[in-house]
Amino acid sequence: MSARLRAMACLMLLGLLLAHPAEAEMSIVDALGREVAFAEAPQRAVALLGSYGEIWLEAGGALAGTTEDAVDAPGARAQGGAANLGSHSEPNLERLFSLEPDFVILSADTAAHPAIGAMLESAGIPCGYFSVLDWRDYMDLLGAFTALTGREDLYREKVETVQRPIEAMIAAAQASDGYGERTVLLLRAYATSVRAKDSGSTVAGPILRDMGLVNLADSDSSLLENLTLEAVLAADPDYIFAVTMGADVEAAERMLAQTLLDNPAWSTLTAVREGRFAVLDRELFHYRPNGRWAEAYALVQELLYAPR
Repeated sequence: MSARLRAMACLMLLGLLLAHPAEAEMSIVDALGREVAFAEAPQRAVALLGSYGEIWLEAGGALAGTTEDAVDAPGARAQGGAANLGSHSEPNLERLFSLEPDFVILSADTAAHPAIGAMLESAGIPCGYFSVLDWRDYMDLLGAFTALTGREDLYREKVETVQRPIEAMIAAAQASDGYGERTVLLLRAYATSVRAKDSGSTVAGPILRDMGLVNLADSDSSLLENLTLEAVLAADPDYIFAVTMGADVEAAERMLAQTLLDNPAWSTLTAVREGRFAVLDRELFHYRPNGRWAEAYALVQELLYAPR
């Protein structure tokens, strides 16, 4: 090949390299099916939902910032020295950008986050949208995060302490008499009201379903729209579980009592008479329990299947 042809070939190769730069060293796919690419492992991640930030920490990562639900909400778990960016739905964007993040963890279920994601993308900051509704989603996200941090050992640890115990408890429940036949009413108590919840809108819902209970609100939307004691008496569920909401737990408990528990008719319900009503631990059944998901299943297993 002549010197001129070699020079032309080199120029063509250089043009191809400039048109198609080297691919990022690593990438993950988020809940929206978007590929999020990184030139190197993130070192200054920011989580705009506290529980997802906790998963990032469990994956061996570090957080530069997160939201107030992780920093000072009741029952929140420590997030290191991460800066408090305020509400997950209205974070302080000026402070967010001042942290110079190299990865921002967003929620696919928070209405405000797509607009925030668009701004991050315009600034060239990698971001991903994630959704964790049950322990399976948790394990998937932990796997994606540990692939970025290079701590697959931490994922394998959670396979042993979360995944396998849960799978064993579900299998044992499925082998039990009455699996999939007994009904449950799942209540969420606020300081101002008490509402029935279906299986898809709470942390507790999928757990109860996995363990063999049929949520009455899944098929009866009237319970969701207008919960009354008369409706509860008519349904007469086999189990009733409640989870408190909000910062004022005592106010939520008072509202639960005023709305249902203090009425003499409450004691006539099958679940109440037979000791199958309980207020569930909000840290396990309202907040995503993440590394403690197996604890939530173990508690339900005891409530449903332990000898009485």
